[in-house]
Amino acid sequence: MPTQLEIAMNTMIRIFHQYSCKEEDRFKLSKGELKMLLQRELTDFLLCQKDPQLVDKIMQDLDANKDNEVDFNEFVVMVAALTVACNDYFVEQLKKKGK
Repeated sequence: MPTQLEIAMNTMIRIFHQYSCKEEDRFKLSKGELKMLLQRELTDFLLCQKDPQLVDKIMQDLDANKDNEVDFNEFVVMVAALTVACNDYFVEQLKKKGK
């Protein structure tokens, strides 16, 4: 039986490939595929943002090799950074409650 972490890893992999297979290179996200993934999988995150250029900025930040696509490694960097930010927020909220 898989552990919770193994299930989370499997989910990340499946979500990436669910969106990456829609256009050209099935192992990379185009800008359109990234936008669709963000809109459907990170809905609350996007709703909190006011910047209409957010997807373009995320694409530029993630696209380390500047090929105008996001590969799985670049995608994982985004998920990790968002997870760290959420954890930092959670820790701060706990600290405030502890005072």
